[in-house]
Amino acid sequence: MSETAQATAKAAADSHSNRWKALTFIALAQLMVVLDATIVNIALPSAQQDLGISDGNRQWVITAYALAFGGLLLFGGRIADLWGRKRTFVAGLIGFAAASALGGAATNEAMMLGARALQGAFGALLAPAALSLLAVMFTEPKERAKAFGIYGAIAGGGGAVGFILGGLLTEYLDWRWTFFVNIPFAVVAAAGAYFVIREPSGSRNRSPLDIPGVVLSILGLVTLVYAFTRAESDGWGDSTTVGLFVASVVLLAAFVLVESKVKAPLLPLRVLTERNRGGVYLSLGLAIIALFGLFLFLTYYLQLVLGYSPVKTGLAFLPLIGGLMVGSTQIGTRLITRVPPRLLMAPGFLVAGTGMFILTQLEIGTSYAGVILPGLVLLGLGMGTAFMPALSLSTHGVEPRDSGVASAMVNTSQQVGGAIGTALLNTIAASATTAYIKDHIGGAGSQAQQQLVQLEGQVHGYTNAIWFAVGILVLAAVIAATFINTGKPEVGPASGEGAEDEVKIPVIAH
Repeated sequence: MSETAQATAKAAADSHSNRWKALTFIALAQLMVVLDATIVNIALPSAQQDLGISDGNRQWVITAYALAFGGLLLFGGRIADLWGRKRTFVAGLIGFAAASALGGAATNEAMMLGARALQGAFGALLAPAALSLLAVMFTEPKERAKAFGIYGAIAGGGGAVGFILGGLLTEYLDWRWTFFVNIPFAVVAAAGAYFVIREPSGSRNRSPLDIPGVVLSILGLVTLVYAFTRAESDGWGDSTTVGLFVASVVLLAAFVLVESKVKAPLLPLRVLTERNRGGVYLSLGLAIIALFGLFLFLTYYLQLVLGYSPVKTGLAFLPLIGGLMVGSTQIGTRLITRVPPRLLMAPGFLVAGTGMFILTQLEIGTSYAGVILPGLVLLGLGMGTAFMPALSLSTHGVEPRDSGVASAMVNTSQQVGGAIGTALLNTIAASATTAYIKDHIGGAGSQAQQQLVQLEGQVHGYTNAIWFAVGILVLAAVIAATFINTGKPEVGPASGEGAEDEVKIPVIAH
C-alpha cells in the first residue's frame, strides 16, 4: 500500500473512531445557534430600556439576526463544501463568539444591531457545516439514526430551552448574559471540533464559486424574510410590504433561472428536485411556521394572562422539551431503521397537530395541568418523532460534495418558516383580537369589565392563530405522506460522480 493510501486509510479510521466525540461538539454548537434564536426575546425589554432603543426599532434586534442568518445560509453551505466543513465550522464558532461578546458589551442601538447581524452571518456558516459533518461522518443506518435523533431533539427543543435560559439570566443576572453565555459554548465546541473532528477526504466541492447565484440568493432571501417581518408590523396590505414580496419572487425566480444555466451552481437544482428532499424541506418549513407561532403566543399568554414570571414561563415549556427529546431520541431513532420515514413524519406531524388542537381550548384561567401540559407533551412527541427522520433525509441521496448546500436548505426552510410563522400567525391573532374587542367593548361598563374584555380578546386572538397552526401541521403531514416515498435505510455506496473515491453514505431503498 502506498504512503498516500495509508494516510487516507488512517484519516478514515480516525474519522470513524472519533465520530461520537465529534457529535458532542457539533450538538453543543447547534444548541448555541438554536438557543440564540429565542434567548434574546425574553431579554429584549431590558436591553431596549438600557440602550434607549425605540419601540419602532426594537424589532430589528430580532430581524437583523434573522435577515443575516436566513439570507446567507445557502452561501454558508456552499462555503462549507468548498472550504472544508471542519474549517468552516470552527471559523463560524469563533466568529459567533466574537459577535456575542460585541452584543453583550453593546453601549448603543447601532452596536447592538451590528452584533446581531454578525451573529446571524456566522451562524449561517456554522449551521450547515454542522449538519453536513454529520451527514458525511455517520454512514451506518443505526448509528446515523441515533446521531440525527440527538441532533433533531436539539434542533427542535433548543428554542424552548432559550426561553428558560433567557428568563433565568434576565431575572437573576443581567440581559447582557444572554449574549455572554454563548462564549463558553463556542470556545468549548471550537476547541473540541479542532482536535476531534476528522472530515472524510474526497468530499469537497472545489468548483468555482457561483457569484451571480450568491448575490441573487442573498438578495432574494433577505427580501423575503424582511417582507414577512414588515407585514407583521405594518400590515399585509402596506404598499412597501407588497412591493417587497413581489421583489423577492422576482429575485428568487432569477436565482432559479441562473442556477439552471451556470456550470457550477450555488444550489444545484438536483438538490431540490429529488422528491424526498423536496418533501422534507417543504413539510419541515411548514412545521416550523406552526411551532414558532406557538412559542410567541404561549409566552404572551403565560405572562400577560396568567401572570407568570419570565423564569416560570420558561419552565412551563419543559414538557415540550421532554416530549421532543423522547420523540426524537427514542421513538424516531428506534423506528427509523424499521419503517419508512414517511410513517414517522406524517403521524408525527398529526400527533403534534393534536397537541396544538388541545391548545386551541385556552381561556382566561385555563388550568396548566389540564390543558397546556398535555398539549405541550403531544406537540413535543410529535415534532420530535418527525424531526429526526426529516433531518436525516435532508441529505438523502446527495453526493458528498453537495451535502453542505443540502444541509443549508434545511436551515433555510426552518429560518424562513420561523419568520413566516411569527409574522403570519401574529397578524391573524392581532386581527381576531381587534375584531373581538370591537364587538364586545360596548357592553363593558366599568374599567374592570373593559380590562376583562381586553384579556378575552387577546386569548381569542391566540386561539384563532393556533387553529391555523393546526391546519398547517395537517398540511405538513399530507406533504410528508405524499412526497416522501423512500423505504427504510440500507447500507450502500454513495451514488453520483466520484463516489468510488468518497465517503459512503446510506442509500434509501425504494
